[in-house]
Amino acid sequence: MTGKPQTRIYKNRWFAKFASREGISDAALVAAVEQANSGLVDADLGGGLIKQRVAREGGGKSGGYRTLVFFRHEERAVFAFGFAKSSKANLNAVELRTYKQAAKIVLALTQAQIDTEVREERLFEVNDDAKDL
Repeated sequence: MTGKPQTRIYKNRWFAKFASREGISDAALVAAVEQANSGLVDADLGGGLIKQRVAREGGGKSGGYRTLVFFRHEERAVFAFGFAKSSKANLNAVELRTYKQAAKIVLALTQAQIDTEVREERLFEVNDDAKDL
């Protein structure tokens, strides 16, 4: 076997629409997950939930987006929510609790269950080779 294990990366339906509207490429999402796998996590919120910055296309991370990711190191990452730094500061306690509960559920899914979610178009797999879409 060559190379490191491949993290499967997904985005939920809401995030897919958000990313499309904001021009966030799959390549930018892959880069964010690669950084998280390297230990460069912007904020570990606990329970498999991380906050990770994603650079704005043609710009840097500081003026970019904040994303909430259900994350299991080098295994699975599901982009669940995103926002421009300028539009929202932080999650409130209820939002944080809700996202942590969702992370627990999603990260407990088997690969077969994830595949069903993809077939039903509730999740979309992120591919590094989708840079030019």
